[in-house]
This record gives sequence, C-alpha cells and structure tokens, in this order.
Amino acid sequence: MKSRQLAHASFSVYGDEVTPHVWTRYFGVAPDIAVTKNEPFITPAGRTSSAPGRTGVWSVRSKAVIQSDLLEPHLRYLIEQLALPRADLREMVERVGAKMRFFCYWKNETGHRMPDVADDIRAMMEMMGGTIEIDEYR
Repeated sequence: MKSRQLAHASFSVYGDEVTPHVWTRYFGVAPDIAVTKNEPFITPAGRTSSAPGRTGVWSVRSKAVIQSDLLEPHLRYLIEQLALPRADLREMVERVGAKMRFFCYWKNETGHRMPDVADDIRAMMEMMGGTIEIDEYR
C-alpha cells in the first residue's frame, strides 16, 4: 500500500468576511479547516494557532475519504458532499467579497501524469464563479 496519495482535492470559500459557521450551516457539512479572520484557529495538526487568522476560510478535503491517485474521484466526492452546483452559491460568495475554489494536489514525479479535471466540473465551477487550481509537485 502506498504511503502517500498522488492526488487529492479540497473545496474552499475564503475571504476577509468569511464566517465559518455560516458556511457550515449553508452546506450542512463540518469543515476540515475553519478560520475566522483575526481569531486563533485549530491548525491541521490539531493545535491552536500561534497567530490569528489572516483571512477567513471554510474548507473541506477529500484526502482522508477517497483513495485514488486521480483527481476526478476526489472532485466528484466534494461535489456530492456539498450538493454542487447550488443556484445561490455564487451570489452568497460575492455578497461577502469572498472567493471559492477547488484546490488540487497533484504529485507527478515522472512528468507523465496528466491531471484529470472533467469538462463538466470545469464548466460548473466557472458558472458558479469559482476556480480550479492544480498544485503540481515533481
């Protein structure tokens, strides 16, 4: 069994006016990361931060749930968990001056792997005003 996945993804809403409990209520999903600007927060290591949050963040991850080295299963999981697309999501994000994105981790040591983001996922995020970012590691 591999010790490290070659791909995983997260969905985030972030910005200075993002209040995590609002997004938890909206999505009905507990976040993996919740940060309120200017307040201490729990780090991914489970400790309280030594500095306050620089911006607000509400984020959920696929890594602990989906075991795949391809992006598509991770993105489909997040889409299902968050019931995306949502007709009012773009307006809610814009109202608080926030942004949203899928952030994808992509390990590609050989340089021969191509990230697999389906066209319907790209179109959905564009329609909702979000982005898809792929952070590739070689």
